[in-house]
Amino acid sequence: MATLTQDDVLSVLKRIAAPDGRGNVVSAGLVSDIAIKGGTVMFALTTTPQHVRTMEILRGAVEKAVLGIPGVEKAMVALTAERPPQQGKAPPPAQPGQAAPRGSGIPGIKHLVAVASGKGGVGKSTTAVNLALALQSLGLRVAVLDADVYGPSIPKLFGLTGKPEPSSAEGKKMKPMTRYGVEVMSIGFLVPEDTAMIWRGPMVMSALTQLLRDTEWGPADVMVIDMPPGTGDVQLTLAQQTPLSGAVIVSTPQDLALIDARKGLNMFKKVNVPVIGIVENMSYFVCTACGERHEIFGHGGAREEAARIGAPFLGEIPLDKEVRLRSDSGEPIVATLPDSLHAALYRDVARQVWASLEGGALARPAPRIVLESE
Repeated sequence: MATLTQDDVLSVLKRIAAPDGRGNVVSAGLVSDIAIKGGTVMFALTTTPQHVRTMEILRGAVEKAVLGIPGVEKAMVALTAERPPQQGKAPPPAQPGQAAPRGSGIPGIKHLVAVASGKGGVGKSTTAVNLALALQSLGLRVAVLDADVYGPSIPKLFGLTGKPEPSSAEGKKMKPMTRYGVEVMSIGFLVPEDTAMIWRGPMVMSALTQLLRDTEWGPADVMVIDMPPGTGDVQLTLAQQTPLSGAVIVSTPQDLALIDARKGLNMFKKVNVPVIGIVENMSYFVCTACGERHEIFGHGGAREEAARIGAPFLGEIPLDKEVRLRSDSGEPIVATLPDSLHAALYRDVARQVWASLEGGALARPAPRIVLESE
């Protein structure tokens, strides 16, 4: 079978008329960001808020046309504009401590937990993977969604390659990949590893929605969502539209990381997502030669920040070469070295997370941050 190319996709799309009658969707400049991996084709249709309804209808026709190309097994088409706000009176804002209205839940998934950070490079994805495996080691059914579309790390951390299989003959949904007893889905399974995802916010949200809703997830007690770093539109929209049970914030102890961690905390507070707690990653380093402890990035900053805002402090994870080696090789330490100190620390974090989810600790109103100027 010949390799599927962008020209194959474009030749089919050129047969579809643009909604305004000016040529086809390609000549009208509505098609962009085509990515192909195996039998999966992803691209974007450009629109405006005023024409979203029309383009939603067109998107269905476009997907059907692309699925008719020999060798195409899955088509994911994202619109580049958000839906316009509904006419009429806006819903009242949520009161303090009351959950804001969000999207519907995922069938069979009991709790959705976001693992987030204010900035990159603090070990968020490593923490998310090992937290998920630690929850699984407690006897829970666990799934992982990689929401970091721009830099998906979950496939490598789990040591997973290849592409998801369709869950039915129609190919409308995908089966998640599975390793270590955990179901996993990531956009990294659908696009080449070296592909730069130059996507705008609405395109990212459309792709994430499809990953979340078009995956045939099995029953799970917890879905761990590895969030993108930062506090931009993608993170905020995902927090608003996904029925999150709570969020775990990951930070290193240094002041620079804590400044950004505060931004993450404030973002979740604004959308009334409870903060389960803060994890201090790379908290310290113990020299393997002399046994001396070194606090490379400082120490205790995350614990102090948690105390300052009244959020639980979930624990300290030391910096260790073995964690890095096993992460790079797709053999997370909780799964492959369960008797290690790090595995025990991650399990302790997991126990606190599960106790918070099931014990009602998150039903209390979130603490109010009081600025000094007030």
